[in-house]
Amino acid sequence: MIDIHADDYGLSVNTSKEMLEFLQDGVFDSISIITNNTCYEQCMDMLKKKIPALPFLPKMSVHLNLVEGYYLSDPGRMINASWKDLFLASFLPGRKKRVSKLLEKEISAQLKKGWDGIKACIDIAKKSGVKCEQEKIRVDSHQHTHMIPVVWESLQRSLQNCGFEAEYIRNSREPLSPFISEVSLWQSYRLVNIIKNRILRFMSRPAERYDRKNGHEPMYLWGLVMSGNMDADRIGILYRRMTDTAKAKNRRLEILFHPGRMTKDECSPEIPKDAAESFYLSDGRDIEKEGARFTLSQNLSAIK
Repeated sequence: MIDIHADDYGLSVNTSKEMLEFLQDGVFDSISIITNNTCYEQCMDMLKKKIPALPFLPKMSVHLNLVEGYYLSDPGRMINASWKDLFLASFLPGRKKRVSKLLEKEISAQLKKGWDGIKACIDIAKKSGVKCEQEKIRVDSHQHTHMIPVVWESLQRSLQNCGFEAEYIRNSREPLSPFISEVSLWQSYRLVNIIKNRILRFMSRPAERYDRKNGHEPMYLWGLVMSGNMDADRIGILYRRMTDTAKAKNRRLEILFHPGRMTKDECSPEIPKDAAESFYLSDGRDIEKEGARFTLSQNLSAIK
């Protein structure tokens, strides 16, 4: 099974508007929703109004944001953390205990707010006769921070404390062999993304155990090595290798895109300047939009 997925709904109003155009065309099987940016309510209102006209309602995940935006658990306070901070906290006992408490509180707040919004969307779809297959909460995260040990452990406690049974938690495990086997593309990969792939592979074990324990379909993710540039050309070259690799391992393949571009006037203190300039405002968002449409055509061709 192939799942064409889009991250970052709710990142900004314009990002969300562009993503809605894709939903109208039935491009994405699933999306992730950021809950802790100030534009969240406006973006969710836009989605709710569009639902009756959609061909189907994609599955929706709470996109935990622990590195940007505002704390929901401490209103008015901006999040000032990084992937590195959370990673190091996992291995420093005294710091881990302190960070775990903060994370558990914030994750719980984002899960509750996210599920309230998602449940409202599901209810609208049902009343409108729009197909919707989602029944329970789904979870992933900005920059895949939920894979970091201290965050993963806090997430499990938060789900339990909130009384949620997740039907899906993203396993950010991406097979590397398809990229290695295509020698012509070696120079097109960024070293930092290869390193990211290996680190997340190492940290995927708890997610693997979670899926087995809960009877979830195991998965591979495609979107790390090519993060920020999931372009149609390379997708075309690697598509068969990636889908065959997932099929051989009896895994669902989630193909991850970041479509939708932020506009300059939407930049605010809640969005780090370097993140905005390097990705949210970049041409990479447009490249990934075209990559998503191309992937849909490939998937439909494979079905036929």
